[in-house]
Amino acid sequence: MALVKPSIYTLDFTRPAEQTPKPANTVTTDPAPSNSACGPFRDLVQQALIAGRNAVSIWQEMVDRHSFTGAYETVKRFVRKQRGAQTPEARAVILTAPGEELQVDYGTGPQVRDPKTGKYRRTRLFVLTLGFSRKCVRLLSFQSSSQIWAELHETAFRRLGGTTKYIVLDNLTEGVLKPDIYDPKLNPLYRDVLAHYNAVPMPCRVRDPDRKGKVERGVGHAKQTPLKGKRFESLTEAQAYLDHWEERWADTRIHGTTKRQVSTMFAEEKSCLQSLPIEPFRYYKYGERTVHLDGCVEVEAAYYSAPPGWISRRVRVQWDGIRVRLLDPKTGQLLREHLRQERGRHCIQQEDRPRHTPIGTLQLLSRAAKEGPNIGTFCRHLHERQGEPAIRRIQGLLSLHRKYGVARVDEACAAALELEAFDWRFVKRYLERHSPLQLTLQQVDPLIRELPQYRDLIEERTKEPNE
Repeated sequence: MALVKPSIYTLDFTRPAEQTPKPANTVTTDPAPSNSACGPFRDLVQQALIAGRNAVSIWQEMVDRHSFTGAYETVKRFVRKQRGAQTPEARAVILTAPGEELQVDYGTGPQVRDPKTGKYRRTRLFVLTLGFSRKCVRLLSFQSSSQIWAELHETAFRRLGGTTKYIVLDNLTEGVLKPDIYDPKLNPLYRDVLAHYNAVPMPCRVRDPDRKGKVERGVGHAKQTPLKGKRFESLTEAQAYLDHWEERWADTRIHGTTKRQVSTMFAEEKSCLQSLPIEPFRYYKYGERTVHLDGCVEVEAAYYSAPPGWISRRVRVQWDGIRVRLLDPKTGQLLREHLRQERGRHCIQQEDRPRHTPIGTLQLLSRAAKEGPNIGTFCRHLHERQGEPAIRRIQGLLSLHRKYGVARVDEACAAALELEAFDWRFVKRYLERHSPLQLTLQQVDPLIRELPQYRDLIEERTKEPNE
């Protein structure tokens, strides 16, 4: 007789208990019940997520307006579940013609040893991506500024051999000073650089990275593939490594969207790029200055005149190694253009001088020579020996003729020349100590007759002969 092995039944607590299936004609429209304290606010949370709000703002609104007493972590867990259940929105596909558009952006570059400090330092990764072929130019830099941002564009343009009609960028300060989807205020240097290359900047809407998704993907591709975990001893070494990877792997790959090789598509697009200008852009610095009471603005410790009527007003200033330009801040009209001066020097155009401007040195010496020969010679020697400080002393010497007369001042200068005392104080003391005797009139003297006698004499002498 065969023995039958009894069956052993075990309970599996890891599997959920089977539930009785619902009838086929039953339709459930409500979501599964939840024990979360956020359950009554489900609709509010879903509407906030559609609007793009985060968990912190949703929790704050629930506390302020709906007397929610739960913790933030409760809302964060609930929001995470709701986001997982949401269907992502479809993204628009942006198609561009060859040579029409490129996109630019910054990313985080690899660590490179800084030659100044000897320590590793995080670099910035500049990426330019053509909209049609997805050809990228990736450049590394230790720092960024308005000029560096523009110079990276120029370097990328030269590598491509041309530029496109439109440039799509983010709202970083190097390119956009005041974001506005309709009328953004562009960085003046960046605007002039793109105008030099006949390109039109197109800033994106704030917090809308999908508009420049091609360059965003180009930044992520470089960060995740060639530069992930890399360190370099110099910026030149890092750039050479990145250029090799760009040529060997990035340009030869089959792009996931276009399903074509990047280098092949770039060969088609290159002929459609705009040609580069003959001369590169001449970079300048810019800023705003207030016109001081002397009618000048200060630029790097030198002074340049503004037109009359601009005192205490703000003007825009552009300067480079050769010229300084003053512009109207509202219209951008050129007000004045000056040549660069050394520190402490002034550059004032003749029409900008006030009516009471002191005369120049040559005019002052010419005036001294006209006053008297000795005065002119003494003033010339004084200026040769003392330079600019002698100007006011010459002015003081020329003012002495009001009190002592030109002849006596010329006599004093002759004495100073004879003694080789080239000091205007010597002339002043000479005039004070060698003043002429003062004549006084006396009322009583034996030689002075009475007034009636003078009267009789005058009448006698003036009588006609017939009388």
